[in-house]
Amino acid sequence: MSSRTDVIIIGAGQAGLAMSRCLTEMGIDHVLLERGQVGERWRSERWDSLRLLTPNWMTRLPHCPSHGQNPQGFMRSRHFVQFLEDYRLSFAAPVQSQTRVVSVTLQGNGYLVETDRGDWQARSVIIATGTCDRPFISQMAGHLSEHIHQITPGQYRRANLLPVGKVLVVGASATGIQLAEEIHRSGRDVTIAVGRHVPVPRHYRGRDIMEWLDLCGFLRDLRKSDADPHAMIRQPSLQLIGNLEGRSIDLQLLQQQGVRIVGRATGASEDAMQFAMDIKAECRAARERRNRLLARIDAYVASNDINAPEEADARRAATPVARPVGTINLRQEGIRTIVWATGYRREYPWLKVPVVSSLGEIENHGGETPSPGLFTLGLPFMRHRASTFIDGVGRDAEYLATRIAAHVHQAAPRASFAALAALAA
Repeated sequence: MSSRTDVIIIGAGQAGLAMSRCLTEMGIDHVLLERGQVGERWRSERWDSLRLLTPNWMTRLPHCPSHGQNPQGFMRSRHFVQFLEDYRLSFAAPVQSQTRVVSVTLQGNGYLVETDRGDWQARSVIIATGTCDRPFISQMAGHLSEHIHQITPGQYRRANLLPVGKVLVVGASATGIQLAEEIHRSGRDVTIAVGRHVPVPRHYRGRDIMEWLDLCGFLRDLRKSDADPHAMIRQPSLQLIGNLEGRSIDLQLLQQQGVRIVGRATGASEDAMQFAMDIKAECRAARERRNRLLARIDAYVASNDINAPEEADARRAATPVARPVGTINLRQEGIRTIVWATGYRREYPWLKVPVVSSLGEIENHGGETPSPGLFTLGLPFMRHRASTFIDGVGRDAEYLATRIAAHVHQAAPRASFAALAALAA
């Protein structure tokens, strides 16, 4: 016999917990189903030294407890797991852990959620499995020799666990550039393959860059109705590192440290990998993106008459002087490991409701799918630019909770689904 509730939330990371807090405030009966423990990906798919890219003051969730005594610091990933645990306990979130969802199907005017620990019926379902679902790995990985050790950032823990030899990092967004630096600092020779990226300074005009992006409204930019969903999902993250020293990280710095810079990976065959020859043009385009971002901050400073000294040098940031490399023979050069820091994709093999597009993404408008009562949360640029940020997902949860409540009350105007079930029993 199936258990019943008004709302099922799939996933108990920051997105699922934020939604749970909102529904709790509204008195809506619900359950969170989590395949592992609260914040499972933060527990099992993050490297040991990782800190959040956003300062502690941005670790904001609905009705959030204090984020500590250092608002300008950067929380370690393991401390963020404890933050999520404390948040769950603060309102007794109804999490059913170690529960894997097998299928979600339509049933009457609601949904049937089958799991490996029993089935649930609900008026509404929220998919809060997040943006970092499955690592995106190019098909070229399958063309490489078996002697090349290939991993994703979720499998990397620390450099001394890698096989002896040189390392190639493919991808130069926030994750790739941090791993390239960490592995190189461990004493390894590292090459990084660079595609589209956005370099930004950690601090600008006297403040952390995230404070400016928050103040000037950049993070709150709404998704345009005619936006290309594929382009939104594939946007690179800012080249940032969370660190107590407040230092920046970019390709120029990596090159000065001794990391080799090459173009984006374009092909592979046994021991050889091919790279695009347009690395200089790619870096120039990245610098233009950086300058547009800084210009927006400058305009905000000027229009609000803020006392923040200009930093002309930041706008003239140097780009690495990299000689294009077309092919690298990995075996001859001693490259034993490739880290595929090429982003993520989403997979929903258990979702049997026809809302998944040809791109494999859930079709939605601001988190509302074409199937009434089925919502999603935590996807890239879902409602605004910060929809995948910790505080951004909280704002989306607060908005969607009102839509979910409206659906639940419309579906059961006299009493909640759970209350009706109790009466029937």
